[in-house]
Amino acid sequence: MKKSTFLLLAFFWITAAVQAQNPADTAKLWKIKGKASLNFNETYFSNWAAGGNNAYGAIGKYVMNIDYNKGKVFWTNNINLALGYSLIGNSKPMKTDDQIQIYSTYKMQWKKNWLFTVLASIQTQFANGYNYAVDSTTPISGFLAPLTVDLGPGIQFKPDKHLEINFSPVTARVVYVNNQRLADAGSFGLTPAVTDTAGYIVKHAHKAYFAFGARLFAKIDYDIAKNVNLKSQLSLFSDYLHNPQNIVVDWQTLLGMKVNSWLNVDISTQMLYDDRVMITDKNGKTGPRLQFKQLLLVGLSYTF
Repeated sequence: MKKSTFLLLAFFWITAAVQAQNPADTAKLWKIKGKASLNFNETYFSNWAAGGNNAYGAIGKYVMNIDYNKGKVFWTNNINLALGYSLIGNSKPMKTDDQIQIYSTYKMQWKKNWLFTVLASIQTQFANGYNYAVDSTTPISGFLAPLTVDLGPGIQFKPDKHLEINFSPVTARVVYVNNQRLADAGSFGLTPAVTDTAGYIVKHAHKAYFAFGARLFAKIDYDIAKNVNLKSQLSLFSDYLHNPQNIVVDWQTLLGMKVNSWLNVDISTQMLYDDRVMITDKNGKTGPRLQFKQLLLVGLSYTF
């Protein structure tokens, strides 16, 4: 894990150092834009004969794009952060959204619509997550639990400004779980701890596993109507070292509608599938499952 993190940081540092040889000129080649939003939802009852619980929720989102371009050299960076909670009745606050996503792609154009690339990505979350239907005190996830880091060279096809498709045939992936209890349980695809016949741990599990495979990453960003934008990104990963026929899928879509300069309405979805991640359903059966999340958000936004 330390070695992978060092290589990733070294890549970013070397790239930045090369591009910053002349700071005055280099500054003109960067473009920075972002969006911060705070979204709310509320349900309130008073003497309501049909019954119901008061509910309040808020989700903060922050998106930033930092892009560099000089001739046929490009460096695109995207930071996507979100954290939200909901309060229903007298219950404890429940987390409704939580993500830290960083994508960085270094590109060199070698032909019209085609580029050589090095794609890196980091994904984790801010706070502990719980299975609220079962237990709201024992975390089933947390900060750096899991942490997924990808790094690999590839080729990108970019026919226009709306679409890009990147294929990395040699991608290194590290999944790290910074919680020994979760690691011992085999969470997020780790190999569980070794136990004796009485169930006591004889040997703790490793907190990380390494995967090596191919990754396809596609992204679309398109204005389908005035003040209506569609963003969607699809990541497919095949691990050469573990059941390469079972594809790890991460598909995220955001439909953003801008009411005016400060009010927005967003609909987002995310679908995940990883055959190494075991999920117990309502019938008590454990196995890989298609994970799905959907959010409808109305709130205030600031674009810069």
